[in-house]
Amino acid sequence: MCGGRRRSPGEFAVSPSHDTSPALDVTRLSSYLRAKGLGGGQRPTLTPLSGGQSNPTFCVEAGGERFVLRKKPPGALLPGAHAIDREYRVMHALRNTAVPVPRMLAYCDDATVLGTPFYLMEWLEGRVLVDQSLPDMHPDERTAIYSEMNRVIAALHAIEPTEIGLVDYGKPGNYFARQIARWSGQCIKSTLPMSDAMRRLIDWLPEHIPSGEESRLVHGDFRLDNLVFHPTQPKVLGVLDWELSTIGHPLADFAYHCMSWYIPASLWRGIAGLCLDRLGIPQERAYVQTYADATGRDPMAHWDFYMAYNLFRMAAILRGIGQRSVDGTATSTDAALTASKADPLAQLGWECAQRHERLRARD
Repeated sequence: MCGGRRRSPGEFAVSPSHDTSPALDVTRLSSYLRAKGLGGGQRPTLTPLSGGQSNPTFCVEAGGERFVLRKKPPGALLPGAHAIDREYRVMHALRNTAVPVPRMLAYCDDATVLGTPFYLMEWLEGRVLVDQSLPDMHPDERTAIYSEMNRVIAALHAIEPTEIGLVDYGKPGNYFARQIARWSGQCIKSTLPMSDAMRRLIDWLPEHIPSGEESRLVHGDFRLDNLVFHPTQPKVLGVLDWELSTIGHPLADFAYHCMSWYIPASLWRGIAGLCLDRLGIPQERAYVQTYADATGRDPMAHWDFYMAYNLFRMAAILRGIGQRSVDGTATSTDAALTASKADPLAQLGWECAQRHERLRARD
């Protein structure tokens, strides 16, 4: 019933044998670290880190210190993609808030150093958990992990962007319309074939956007394996991978986080079809209610639209990974396999859209 694995404490998905990222110029990096007072003036060693399909990421060790280096990939890129400058900015802005993030160390936009812009951040000694069924854990541990995820995303959506210097981090209002247009445009520009479900969602979503707007800082990819947990406690030490963050609708962000209840474990990163009560994982309704109680928001009023939108968006993101695989710029050898999940996710999204239509007709 369970796929994937649980990573051990301190392991940050290190898998150098499977990485296809271009080699970095260690001599130039060494000079850069020395200028920044990092690494004790020692020549660094680099280990590729897996887990991200988008931006090449490395563990850097020098002078008894350990950092994470994350850089923009080389080659032709889709407009607005791989925005590591935004990742750096948002995590730096969150440093003194209730949202745990790694400490930012340096940002470099000089492409002559490593070929593309990059940043350095603190290495967090903890667990990255991939399989959302959390194998080998006791039910009480799973309950605590899910409760902590819910707490952190609720804390994120409580932040007023203007209070942490992010007033210009994104456009307020019309979030769904802008996002749907963005991802639709990328799909249409892609050279990959498009499924009927994806075409239907591109047409359907703009016509069914719920009324009412709220603008908060949103992560854009808030999920279990983008969190670093304490080595032994159900406590998030850091939220990672902020590339898709912006000012947006918090319920869109929360619904994205809840897609796993709709995606079968046999398809991709989901818990649909598992015996959640036996596992100690909350049912979807209970999990949503916990968030509603913490934030005062009512996600369920338009839940099927939010879910259709997010499954469409996820399918579009995976299509982008597939396009990079075709173009030869993918940062992982399993990019094509990951991209193959796009059409099934779009089909799940279209089923949510149809359910939304049926419920509205009944009302």
